Amino acid sequence: MSLWLQILDTAGAVVLLIGAAVCLLGVIGMLRLPDVLSRSHAATKPQSLGMLLVLAGVALRLRSGMDLATLGLIGFFQMMTGPVAAHLVARSAYRTGHIDHGELLFDELDEQLTEES
Repeated sequence: MSLWLQILDTAGAVVLLIGAAVCLLGVIGMLRLPDVLSRSHAATKPQSLGMLLVLAGVALRLRSGMDLATLGLIGFFQMMTGPVAAHLVARSAYRTGHIDHGELLFDELDEQLTEES
């Protein structure tokens, strides 16, 4: 095994561990944060970054063309679906009254909903 491949394997393992730690922080945030909006933020931001780091770590370890294409598709679909799902959860929580409006700094959605009615 050449020195270059050993460096790539070590870098892949380090990036994989960092990605797993970021995902763990996102899960802890989902369990510890008090309201729906904070939890949806914790479900989206660190999980997206953690997933990309995990995929990058796996890509550094695998290094074949088909595996890299598969990992790229996984990353693409995770980036397309994760934030959209969290947005829909937050919006439905807002519409059903599970949001404390006193803690919101800006409430632009209220103006849009009153215009629709």
